[in-house]
Amino acid sequence: MSSRLADSLERFGRFCLLSGDIVERGLLQSLRGKFPKGAEIVWFIHRMGVGSVPIVVLICGFVGMILAMQTAYQLAKFGATLYVASLVSVSVVRELGPLITAILVSGRVGAGVAAELGTMAVSEEITALRTMALNPVRILLVPRVAGLIIALPILTLIGDSVAIAGGLVIGWGYLHLPPELFYKVAVEGLVMKDFLTGFAKSIIFAILIGLIACYKGYYVRGGAVGVGTATTETVVMSIVAIIVADLLFTALFYFAI
Repeated sequence: MSSRLADSLERFGRFCLLSGDIVERGLLQSLRGKFPKGAEIVWFIHRMGVGSVPIVVLICGFVGMILAMQTAYQLAKFGATLYVASLVSVSVVRELGPLITAILVSGRVGAGVAAELGTMAVSEEITALRTMALNPVRILLVPRVAGLIIALPILTLIGDSVAIAGGLVIGWGYLHLPPELFYKVAVEGLVMKDFLTGFAKSIIFAILIGLIACYKGYYVRGGAVGVGTATTETVVMSIVAIIVADLLFTALFYFAI
C-alpha cells in the first residue's frame, strides 16, 4: 500500500513539474517576448478544431433534440412548453455544451496527442531533441496545449449553437412553436453569467486535457504497449478530471457569481 502511495505521489509530482514547465515556457516566456512559433499553434488549432467540428455538430445536435423532448414531456403537464426554449439554451450554454464538447475532444484530440508524443518518446525523438540542445517542452508540448486552449472554446460555441438549433427543430416540428418565438424565448433566457460560465469551463477543460495528454505521452515507457496504455489512460483521466472540475466550478460559479 505504501509503495502504491509513493508511486502515485511520484507521478503526481512529475505531472506538476511538467505542467509548471509548460506554463513557464508557454506563458511566462511569452510575456518576456519569447513567443512560441505562431505557425505551429495555428496548425494545431486547425487540426484539433476543424477536425473535431463534424463529431461536435452531430452529437450536440442530438443532445439538443433529446433535451428539448425530455423537458417538453415535463413542462407539458403544466402547459408551459414555451419555456422549453429557455431551458434548452441555459442548460446547453452553462453546462452541457462545454461538458460534452470537452469529453468528445478528450477522446479524439487528447488520445491523439498522447499517442503522438508516446511514439516520439519510444522512438527516442524526444531524446534526440535534447541531444541537439533543443527543449522538447517548448517545441512539442506548448504548441499543442496552446492550440487546444484556443480551439476548445470555439468548438464549444459551435456545439452550443447546434444544440440550441436541435432544440428549435423539436420545438418547431413536435411542439409547433414558431422558430422566431423559440429563438426569442431562448435568447431572453440567457444572461451574461451563462456565457461567462460556459466560456470559463471550456478553457479549464482544455487546459486539463492538454496537460494530461502531454504528461501521459511525454513519459511513455514500454514500447507500443506503453503507447496504447498511455492513450487509454489519457482518455479516462481526462474525463474524470473534466467531471470533477465541472462540479467544482459549477459550485464556485453558483455561490460566487
